[in-house]
Amino acid sequence: MDNLIQFIDPTSTQFFKLFLAMVLGGIIGTERAVIAHQAAGTRTFGLVSLGACLFVILGSYVDVAYIGAVNLDPMKMAAAVVTGIGFIGGGLIIFRGDSLHGITTAAGLWIAAGLGMAVGFGLYGVAIFATILTLIMFVGMWYVEQRFKSWFDGHSQQASNPPAEQTNP
Repeated sequence: MDNLIQFIDPTSTQFFKLFLAMVLGGIIGTERAVIAHQAAGTRTFGLVSLGACLFVILGSYVDVAYIGAVNLDPMKMAAAVVTGIGFIGGGLIIFRGDSLHGITTAAGLWIAAGLGMAVGFGLYGVAIFATILTLIMFVGMWYVEQRFKSWFDGHSQQASNPPAEQTNP
């Protein structure tokens, strides 16, 4: 059992993982709160990412610390996190008539959970890069989407309202 302790993260590493997961989730949540004006913002995203990281750390710790005594696979813990986030995300999605609201925020929470799990497993570079890609998708692609919408709206209005024929008096 003494040799197994080398596979368990030191407490300082666990604290760093939890902090990094919270910060990365909070960054994405800040975009949702400030730019997209969504109710689920910095705190929600930070907590989801922090919680996912915590569950991965717990699963890894129990798996290594109690080998032989407990049969726990850390990936099963990660799968349970994904399932739980699915329920939270489902609660965010609202149908109003023909429109759908909250799906992007739900997808963002799903990503935040993934970031937390990546940090929990020690994949720091992947988590940071995924955060950057998520921000590009939320902010950059929102801008591109708005430009396309205005361009298509302008062209569809021109097609439905042809210029009036000029008559000479």
